[in-house]
Amino acid sequence: MAIKPIEYSNGVCRMIDQRLLPAQEVWLDYTDYQGVAEAIQTMVVRGAPAIGVAAAFGAAFAADAIDASDFADFEAQFIPCCQVLAATRPTAVNLFWALERMQRVARENQSLPLAQLKKRLLAEAVEIAAEDERINRAMGQYGQVLFPEQGRILTHCNAGALATGGYGTALGVIRAAIKAGKQIEVYADETRPFWQGARLTAWELQQDNIPVTVICDNMAGYLMQQGKIDAVIVGADRIAANGDVANKIGTYTVAVLAKEHGIPFYVAAPLSTIDLSLSDGSQIPIEERDGREVTHCGEVQLAPDGVAVYNPAFDVTPARLVTAIITEQGIVQGDYVAGLRSLMSYST
Repeated sequence: MAIKPIEYSNGVCRMIDQRLLPAQEVWLDYTDYQGVAEAIQTMVVRGAPAIGVAAAFGAAFAADAIDASDFADFEAQFIPCCQVLAATRPTAVNLFWALERMQRVARENQSLPLAQLKKRLLAEAVEIAAEDERINRAMGQYGQVLFPEQGRILTHCNAGALATGGYGTALGVIRAAIKAGKQIEVYADETRPFWQGARLTAWELQQDNIPVTVICDNMAGYLMQQGKIDAVIVGADRIAANGDVANKIGTYTVAVLAKEHGIPFYVAAPLSTIDLSLSDGSQIPIEERDGREVTHCGEVQLAPDGVAVYNPAFDVTPARLVTAIITEQGIVQGDYVAGLRSLMSYST
């Protein structure tokens, strides 16, 4: 796919404003970490891997603006900037993974002159972005073997090129299956309240001429009952050590429905999404967002003034409902505790 959500050139990080798609394709330019932090917080950029890529560039911009006498002085200024970026969204672990990686690279190169250290950090951000697309393509090759030669695949939210450094996680598996010659049709849940499926998944699949049909979130069970869904695949924002998966709100509902109807439920995510420090999904922090996302669609008010709103952005799907977890190093099924730990030995 030609569109990537984040591009870097000559000191400028450009991001497509995903809040405006598909009606408008607007690119915004960022040159400082405060702007990048705002872009993550306000969902100009979204999707766990893409958030990690954006945060890496934000950290590089922060480093570039620091005037320090030595590394201790540099680090004392750099860490608070990274903390500002880390505070933007709590659920997607890729955000923290990318920032920790940038801080580690800084420590490992602390003997460099400050100007060279800044260049090294920028190079690392560029590598994180390129690496993410390579990872997604590898993930696609592993995952596509799970799909039938002809299949109707349901997905929830957007785990495509727009949510990553390119190609996509869940949609990357779909792209790889089609490239392998499989006849794949996609059903995209609209994904309220931010409409990532209706706006973003449908848009980018159309760009690739992949057959896609948008359905309301509450239609998935009916389609399964009618035998119109052969598999479900979603992305993830954080996966606990036991295989519990945090993903966009509504994912748990789809997983329960898939289990009831005997339909495989797959999760595609890079190793950077796996958080072995959390034993299970109950420990994953769940972001709550502004109620206006529920009461309004753009500027159009849908609910009465003053009504109470609860707007968690994510839910947790228990590992027992997950058929397989697809990563860039292979597929895990069954014993997720052992399987995920084994795969994480490949992680840098």
